[in-house]
Amino acid sequence: MADAGTGRVTARRLRTRAQLLDAAFTVFAAKGFGHVSIEEICEAAGYTRGAFYSNFAGLDELFFALYAQRADLIAEQVAGALASDGPDLDVAAAVDRVTEVLLLDRDWLLVKTDFLVHAARDPGVADMLLDHRARLRRAVADRLERARGHTALPAVLGDAEGAAHAVIAAYDGVTAQLLLDRDTERARTWLKQLLTALLTR
Repeated sequence: MADAGTGRVTARRLRTRAQLLDAAFTVFAAKGFGHVSIEEICEAAGYTRGAFYSNFAGLDELFFALYAQRADLIAEQVAGALASDGPDLDVAAAVDRVTEVLLLDRDWLLVKTDFLVHAARDPGVADMLLDHRARLRRAVADRLERARGHTALPAVLGDAEGAAHAVIAAYDGVTAQLLLDRDTERARTWLKQLLTALLTR
C-alpha cells in the first residue's frame, strides 16, 4: 500500500509541476521574465506558493526547467528528422523534414530570447544554456558525421561540427526575424533555403 501511495503522490507532484510550467510559459510569453512574480504564476496555475516551492527553488529554476523542456523537444525533433535516411544522407529531403517539424512558435521564441538575455548577465545560467545548445548542435553534428564519405559538405564549413554551428546560427537568425514579422510560413521557407545553401555544394 505504501508503494501505491507513493505512486499517487509522485503522479500528483508531476502533474502540479507540469501545470506550473504551462502557466509560467503563458505568463512569461505575455509579460517577459523580468516582469513576472511567483504569485502571478501560482494564480495562473491555480496553486499556492507552497506548491510552487515544493517543485522549484525560485523563478530562475522554473525558467530553466521551462527552457530545458522546449530545448529538449527541439533536439529530439532535429535528431528524429535527421535519422530517417541511411548513411547516404539525402540533404534536401532531410532539410525538408527538419523545417517541417521544427518548433517555430512565437511565444516560445519570446521566452527563449528572455532566457538568452538573462543568461548573458549570469555566467552560471549561461553555462547551463550553453550545455543545452551543445546538445542540439551535437545531434546535428553526429548525423552529419555519419554521412561523411557518402555526402560531401561544403569545404568552407570545415567538419561536421562546423556545419552544425552554421545550422544553429541559421535557425537563430530566422527565429529573430520571425519575432519581428510574425510570418511563420516565410520563416520555414527561409530556413529551408538557408540550410540547403549551407549543406550543399
